[in-house]
Amino acid sequence: MILSDKKILENIESQDIVIKPFRPEALGTNSYDVHLGRTLAVYSDRVLDAKKDNKVETFEIPEDGFVLKPDCFYLGVTEEYTESHKHVPFLEGKSSVGRLGIDIHATAGKGDVGFCNFWTLEISVKQPVRVYPGMPIGQLIYFEVSGDVGTLYSSKTSAKYNGKTHLPVASKMFRNFDKLS
Repeated sequence: MILSDKKILENIESQDIVIKPFRPEALGTNSYDVHLGRTLAVYSDRVLDAKKDNKVETFEIPEDGFVLKPDCFYLGVTEEYTESHKHVPFLEGKSSVGRLGIDIHATAGKGDVGFCNFWTLEISVKQPVRVYPGMPIGQLIYFEVSGDVGTLYSSKTSAKYNGKTHLPVASKMFRNFDKLS
């Protein structure tokens, strides 16, 4: 079941959901709008290796915007830091963003119960488009969980993305190969 606006507010009040900064005007009927943070990242190498810690170069989006290009893959970040202690958060692109040809995630739209961080966005575009820091970029939808959670994401020692940072985070797939050795 998806949480309504009233249920999201109740859970913010009880601190089962944390959104910082919280903007009342960003609360929708059954979602919360998140905004594009100031920092983007691109991978340093043109060819990525799933077994490597691929390095990224970060840069700030100027106030007059930055043009995303179709032949480049970008990592972005939300302005909002979020925590979800009892619900599964899903990040979806806003329809207005999709209608500009911007995809904000390739595969990682679902968070885990216990996810406490900024959201890294996996951004690609169909044609060149100018984006701005602070623009609405996506919406969080919260789902109720059936049953007790054994281990929150924030408590998992195997969780690859627990390090709190306001910067986009590159793939940590290489850690999966370390476990196979």
